[in-house]
Amino acid sequence: MHWVFEPGFFSSQPVHVAVVVGGVVAVVSGVVGVFTVVRGQSFAGHTLTDVSTAGGSGAFLLGLNPLGFVGIGVVGAGTMDLIGVQRVRGRDLATGIVLGAATGLAALFLYLDTTERATTGATQQILFGDIFIVDPSTIPVVVIFSVIALGAVAAIYRPLLLSSMSSDIAAAQGVPVRLVGLLFMLALAVSVGLSSLAIGSILSTALLIGPAATALRLTRRVGSAMVVASVIGVGATWLGVLLAYDSFYWGSSQQSLPVSFFIVMVTFALYLASGLPVVQTVTGRRASDRPTEEEPRSPHS
Repeated sequence: MHWVFEPGFFSSQPVHVAVVVGGVVAVVSGVVGVFTVVRGQSFAGHTLTDVSTAGGSGAFLLGLNPLGFVGIGVVGAGTMDLIGVQRVRGRDLATGIVLGAATGLAALFLYLDTTERATTGATQQILFGDIFIVDPSTIPVVVIFSVIALGAVAAIYRPLLLSSMSSDIAAAQGVPVRLVGLLFMLALAVSVGLSSLAIGSILSTALLIGPAATALRLTRRVGSAMVVASVIGVGATWLGVLLAYDSFYWGSSQQSLPVSFFIVMVTFALYLASGLPVVQTVTGRRASDRPTEEEPRSPHS
C-alpha cells in the first residue's frame, strides 16, 4: 500500500493528532449539522464562523489556547438567542447584528496579530486552519467540549426535534422552546469552534453543513441522518489528512497542500454525488424529500 500511504504516515505524531482531533470534530459536526439544516439555521452557523474568527484571532493575539474559537463562539450564540433567534424575523435580525460585530472584531484582531506580533502565517492558520500543527495537549480539551455538545443535543433531542418541525406545536405541548433553542445554539457554537481547529474558521461550516446535507439526501429519518453525517464527516476528514500528507511527495516543491482544501472538496463531491439519479434510486430518496422521524411525543408523555 506504499502507493497510497507515503513513508512515515503511520508513525507521524502530527498525523495521529490530526486523525483523533479531526475524527472527534467530524462526529460533533455531523450530529449538530443535521439539526442545523433541519432548523434552517445554516446562516446562523455561518455567522458563528465569523465569531470564531474573532475568537481565534483574539486568543492568538493574547497568546491563549486556540480553543478561544469555542469560548467566543459560545458568547456569540448566547447573544443571538438573547436578541431572538427562535423566530424567523428575529433570527435574521440577531444573525445580522452578531455577524457585523464579529466581522469588525475579527478585522481588528487579525490586524493586530500581523502588526503587533508579526507572526508569519497567523492569518492563514486562523482562517483556513492547519490540523497538522495542533498540539497533542489540545486533544483532551477537544474531547471534553465534544462530549458537552453531544450531551446537550442528546438531553434535548425530543423537544429539539419537535421544535425543529414546528415551534408553535412544541410550545403548545409545553416544550420550553426558548431554552431548547438556546441549548442548541450553544452546541452549535461549540461545534463550529471545534471545526475551526480542523479546517479554519472560514471553512468550518463546510464540515458542519456538507455532511449533514448529504445525509439528509440519503436518509428519511433524522436519527439515521446524524449517523450517516458523522460517518461522511469522519471519512472526508481522514481522507483529507491522507491526501494532504501525500501531497508533500507529489511535486518538487516539497510542500503539503492544505488539509482544509481536501476536506472541503471531498465533502462537496459527496454532496454532488448524493444528488445523482442512480444514488437516489438506490436509496429510494429524492433530493426534495423532507426528512421525517417517528412522531415526536410531548416531553411529558
